[in-house]
Amino acid sequence: MGVTTRTLRYYEQRGLVTARRTASGQREYGEEDVRRLHAVCELLDSGLTIGDVRLLIDILDALPDRPKVPPVRTGPYSDACVVPQVVIRRLAELDARIRGLTEVRDRLADRLDLRFGVLVGELMGLDAAMSDAHAGS
Repeated sequence: MGVTTRTLRYYEQRGLVTARRTASGQREYGEEDVRRLHAVCELLDSGLTIGDVRLLIDILDALPDRPKVPPVRTGPYSDACVVPQVVIRRLAELDARIRGLTEVRDRLADRLDLRFGVLVGELMGLDAAMSDAHAGS
């Protein structure tokens, strides 16, 4: 999994994991802690925030053996499950950020074209060349 000590302490401060202490004061993690840590890392890697994961932590602990997708209730009790609400909110936030960044990118490309006469097509070629150069380093 590759989680650093610093990351573990940060997650502990945020209430995502809890370490037991040995008699000498060292942190000790059991199988359930490792299972929870894997789930936390997956959720964060999926684009959720620490705050989102904190909202879902009780659900994580209740799931048997980390199924790929948490079960979502349908019917009259569907509002009781916070997972869809958290994920839908996060997707909307990401969509808004993407729209905002796209607008900024388009303004920059337009100004570059007006000021220096660089066409957007040339810029796209430059973007690809820069990406290739960064991938090689």
